[in-house]
Amino acid sequence: MVINQFLPVCKEDMASLGWEKLDFIIVSGDAYVDHPSFGHAVISRVLIDAGYKVGIIPQPDWKDVEAFKVLGRPKYGFIISPGNIDSMVNHYSVSKKMRKVDSFAPGGKMGLRPDRCTIVYANMIRQAYKKIKIIIGGIENSLRRFAHYDYWQDKVRRSILFDTEADILIYGMGEKQIIEIADYMKSGIDLAYIHHIPGTCYLTDSLENVMDYIELPSFEEVETDLKKHAEAFKIQYDEQDPIRGKTLVQKHKNQYLVQNPPIMPLTREEFDLVYAYSYQKNYHPMYEKLGGVPAIREVKHSIISERGCFGSCSFCALTFHQGRIVTSRSHESIVEEAKGITKMDDFKGYINDVGGPTANFRNVSCKKQLKVGTCKHRQCLYPEPCPHLEVDHTDLIELLRKVRNVDNVKKVFVRSGLRYDFIMADKNESFMEELCEYHVSGQLKVAPEHIDQAVLSYMQKPGGKIYKDFVKKFYDINKKIGKEQYIVPYLMSSHPGSTLASAINLAEYLRDINYTPEQVQDFYPTPGTLSTVMYHTGLNPLTMKSVYVPKSMKEKRMQRALLQYKNTRNYDLVYEALQTAGRTDLIGNDKKCLIKDRSERPKAPAHIYKRKTGAKNKTANSGNQDSDSTKRKSSSRNKKSRSRK
Repeated sequence: MVINQFLPVCKEDMASLGWEKLDFIIVSGDAYVDHPSFGHAVISRVLIDAGYKVGIIPQPDWKDVEAFKVLGRPKYGFIISPGNIDSMVNHYSVSKKMRKVDSFAPGGKMGLRPDRCTIVYANMIRQAYKKIKIIIGGIENSLRRFAHYDYWQDKVRRSILFDTEADILIYGMGEKQIIEIADYMKSGIDLAYIHHIPGTCYLTDSLENVMDYIELPSFEEVETDLKKHAEAFKIQYDEQDPIRGKTLVQKHKNQYLVQNPPIMPLTREEFDLVYAYSYQKNYHPMYEKLGGVPAIREVKHSIISERGCFGSCSFCALTFHQGRIVTSRSHESIVEEAKGITKMDDFKGYINDVGGPTANFRNVSCKKQLKVGTCKHRQCLYPEPCPHLEVDHTDLIELLRKVRNVDNVKKVFVRSGLRYDFIMADKNESFMEELCEYHVSGQLKVAPEHIDQAVLSYMQKPGGKIYKDFVKKFYDINKKIGKEQYIVPYLMSSHPGSTLASAINLAEYLRDINYTPEQVQDFYPTPGTLSTVMYHTGLNPLTMKSVYVPKSMKEKRMQRALLQYKNTRNYDLVYEALQTAGRTDLIGNDKKCLIKDRSERPKAPAHIYKRKTGAKNKTANSGNQDSDSTKRKSSSRNKKSRSRK
């Protein structure tokens, strides 16, 4: 079935297609954008292609049960896709303050989706239709499939399957799972008996029919025992592989959560097909008068070329969601999409990005992954590149050449994350040269995250020397080709393992290279990451050794301020941090000092003062506000590849 228009959002739309009843209804936490960077768009198109009638209820009024009835009762059930970004991250900064803009809502308006989106939607659907089947998926649910630490409540919550009472949970990228589920339901099999599909979770009263499984510490143990919490995550982490991964079970009181092993990634042919559907590549016209949907701007003229990541950064949920096996689209598929982009009315000649979670990963890290799976106790790049790692950018170079040679394309940028250690491991410098010559828009954004070796070890990121060598090579090549281009490093404060001394080391590095970051990301504990478990337990699950965790908001503000020590509004915090750490040698007039003594303290700009009833009211730490923690990689990881997710 081919539907070359937006899918139904109301009864009138259904009538125009000659549909009296839908097979599935997707309730989305995001506004309806029919673009493959949005999970609801992909899942709906996959189902349409398989012959199912699908409608979408985007951002319904969760306080009104009638909002969930606008398309009627579906034949098979509801699918909840909470959004490209976790609803709690979408709503709150790391300091737990409400954000002002929701880029995935019309006009960027905040408040059009509830906190804990999936739970609220599921409850409203149950009120609207008794005994209706509910399928949940997306990043929010994928990362909450087990008992997990919840930063916003500072407690361990049970699996989201219990809170939603959904019939089945799809984790990871869901195209294969949703079709298999739909086909079984069409054949008359109840969801209560669909317990074998990889990449899904379900609840059961008995393990009698569950074979070859590993039992995790129970919810009750994980909730109260930090060591058990770390042990449970370590098992989840080790078994996150579609080839060698085992079925995992976790008891919650008298029931069991069962996770089937991950599903195999899409083949190249399947991947190409998913991106060949008749997406409208824009937000629904009903949002035009509301100012459109801001999130489309980053992705409308961008191309997703791959999924998966073998980088395994501790603070990233990709390992737990998409997995470490990289799969990519064919050159032909990507070039065809590029040609389609050039025909858009608002195209100015620039492809904003060709990439994914990591732009320079196009293939599996080694061929044996496709036979025996990824290594359980070894990473591909950390602490150093594996001897079996296949480092080759030839395919990517060829792809980028083809895209930039498409008619009417002036420039092709690579703005997704680049693993500079993978680039440095390549003995052939051709990719670095082509990157600088053709694919950098004046600034290349990379993510060293930190410079302190102890902190980097907890992040599972390469050492500072590799980054320094990469920076030197970048500037040497640009000098050679006669271009003035710069590296913009993304940095993270307050990650587990980071002390005030660590933050000061990074501040001194920034002093030495004469760089002041405009934004610093404060570590944000979110479900499904190794770093979050460290934050909660104070243990590294991989070693079970203690980890220092900066938890107080005061210390977190100090660590963050140190990385922007030149900002006069951060003076008091930096001064206190240096005093606390015993580094008063960095206070004074010497060129090595970060700040001057109090007697010579620079005056803060007048605009940071607010007048209220005639008096001056200084805004504390106004230069140290929480930046949007999703800004760094959300354009590639969340907006593009993590939605089915």
